[in-house]
Amino acid sequence: MYNFILLNSGVMSLLRPLLLDVVPTIQQTAALALGRLANYNDDLAEAVVKGDILPQLVYSLAEQNRFYKKAAAFVLRAVAKHSAELAQAVVDCGALDALVICLEDFDPGVKEAASWALGYIARHSAELSQAVVDAGAVPLLVLCIQEPEIALKRIACSALSDISKHSPELAQTVVDGGAIAHLAQMILNPDAKLKRQVFSALSQIAKHSVDLSEMVVEAEIFPAVLTCLKDPDEYVKKNVATLIREVTKHTPELSQLIVNAGGVAAVIDSIGDCKGNIRLPGIMMLGYVAAHSENLAMAVIVSKGVPQLAICLSEEPEDHIKAAAAWALGQIGRHTPEHARAVAVANVLPRLLSLYMETQSSEDLQVKAKKALKNILQKCTYLPALESLLHDAPPNILKYVIGQFSKVLPHDSKARRLFITSGGLKKIQEIKAEPGSVLQEYINTINNCYPEEIVRYYSPGFSEALLERVENYQPVI
Repeated sequence: MYNFILLNSGVMSLLRPLLLDVVPTIQQTAALALGRLANYNDDLAEAVVKGDILPQLVYSLAEQNRFYKKAAAFVLRAVAKHSAELAQAVVDCGALDALVICLEDFDPGVKEAASWALGYIARHSAELSQAVVDAGAVPLLVLCIQEPEIALKRIACSALSDISKHSPELAQTVVDGGAIAHLAQMILNPDAKLKRQVFSALSQIAKHSVDLSEMVVEAEIFPAVLTCLKDPDEYVKKNVATLIREVTKHTPELSQLIVNAGGVAAVIDSIGDCKGNIRLPGIMMLGYVAAHSENLAMAVIVSKGVPQLAICLSEEPEDHIKAAAAWALGQIGRHTPEHARAVAVANVLPRLLSLYMETQSSEDLQVKAKKALKNILQKCTYLPALESLLHDAPPNILKYVIGQFSKVLPHDSKARRLFITSGGLKKIQEIKAEPGSVLQEYINTINNCYPEEIVRYYSPGFSEALLERVENYQPVI
């Protein structure tokens, strides 16, 4: 509120001449005031742009002392952070070349302020990121992460992460600058905020392609990074899990490498130790690993991944996390009857069904739960798990359940008996299937497993017909 009062009072026109004052401390204080105004929201940042203040700041970056440079870079960062349009306005006034020159300054505080501004410009789009690269920032940012000052390392890592995230080409530019080797050296640094940025940068590089992921892996960061899944800092844990997810998603070979390093068990332990969004990358990582092959899915099962995912499905309040857990369980259970049984015995199927049918569930959660159910059911031959769905599932899910019974019952006499006593045979006689449909074929296959009189006995209306015969029966006296 007070910022708008200042703006309406014409503060921009009052501060602008102070940037040219003969007293350096007045210049610096004016720049700092502008930075704080611009930092507050995009309307005030736009007022700084419209006040034609940026060209003066850019000009002064090359001329003034280190205190003014830091203040000027802060204003540029504060304007650029709000939107791609405001960041473009900073670029259009020639700020990039001036900021890159500041990366070579003797003072680490100036380098830090310039790195921060460049990162805030680069984060908005591939085009702005490319402009930062074209200005020659990457090699100097890589030099900055080698400096002894922790704060400078953090911000330079963050800027490299912001540059890398948009495209494989931009990530490759960061790799070509030699960033990976220096980032890899900092993975066990005691400073948690630095580790957050290191793992973020490595994730943004690894996510784009197999080649870039392999370059990250070849820096020999595994299995050392797995210890950071137990880091007290939740964002370090999340960013490590994100890095592992980005590596495993590409190929079975990269997933196998993570499995061999103990990565699956470590991620499962980590999911058990945290809550909410911190869990999300680990959940997705398990799904990616399981999706690649039967053996990799079995590695997730053997490491007790299914019970942990079942817990996430039950206790997480957020739909997007439950949707990720449902998807991961579907990837595990879709391979063979053995895989499907491992998921089914964790009592996951009724939970997936309820999430699919709940009207409060998000559309994405409903889609993921339905797909997971379909994937698991098409392989599941564990009949006790199917029994519960027989009485609750809607027709579009029921056909998969009945399809599995039609595969198992013809070859298992004990299962046929249980199917009667559990009410299963009675239930399928009540289903009205289209003549000639796949569902009708499944029902016919099941009915053919039993004597005709048994099927008739459990058919709707049979007991009434029987009672009617009793009533109409004339006893012989």
